[in-house]
Amino acid sequence: MNTSEKVLFILESNKDTYTSGEEMARQCGVSRNAVWKAISDLRDKGYEIEAISNKGYRLADDTDIISAEGIRAGLPEDLRKADIFVYDSLNSTSDKAKELAMKGAPGGTVIVAVTQTGGRGRKDHTFFSPKGGLYMSVILPPELLYGKDSKAVTSFVGSAVVGAIKELTGIEPYIEGINDLYVNGKKICGILLESGSEFDSSNLQWVVAGIGINFDSDISRFPDDVKERASSLFDTGKATITKNMLIARIVEKIS
Repeated sequence: MNTSEKVLFILESNKDTYTSGEEMARQCGVSRNAVWKAISDLRDKGYEIEAISNKGYRLADDTDIISAEGIRAGLPEDLRKADIFVYDSLNSTSDKAKELAMKGAPGGTVIVAVTQTGGRGRKDHTFFSPKGGLYMSVILPPELLYGKDSKAVTSFVGSAVVGAIKELTGIEPYIEGINDLYVNGKKICGILLESGSEFDSSNLQWVVAGIGINFDSDISRFPDDVKERASSLFDTGKATITKNMLIARIVEKIS
């Protein structure tokens, strides 16, 4: 990580307290001036960072920018070395995850995008993926799966997402049709599993779990045929958690 990434990780790990520039310099192994430059760089990227003399710096409460450092800050120590890739936009996080899996990326690799231009669900149905949503895919190593039955694996991933949402927000979605999550009769999440096998032996090589959540999306901007049956996790009022927090908890539960 460069200095800006290290400073961001410290800020994300200590969101409820102020951290002095001296302490950040010590943890990063750089000068106070280098920390100041990193803070300036993060502000230029859109982070709202509060600063108080003799106390230090902290992220503003309403900061919700997806980042690999923000996700790692919410993971237990043993999972923080996972490969996490965050993009402003992708055609599909699952397409990118499959590409990496076929190149030998390890299980636990996480792909996240702020938006998708070609998100999809089962049977090639489109999955509208504007800003405000949470779009992620995780490469699941076959040895961690509960067998090779696709319905069982999909159910496992769905239950992990349900559990993560409930633990962090108190909201308890329910699963319908194997791969969709609903709250109050409206869909908030879709899950799609895709896999790759050796041609000659049919041995399962990798499974990619694609997860799309309407986090605080503006449903009024969705296509007419979608918005009638869709809702957001936070459809009224302000989100009580960040996207980074939810991504981290989901990764923890399915890793």
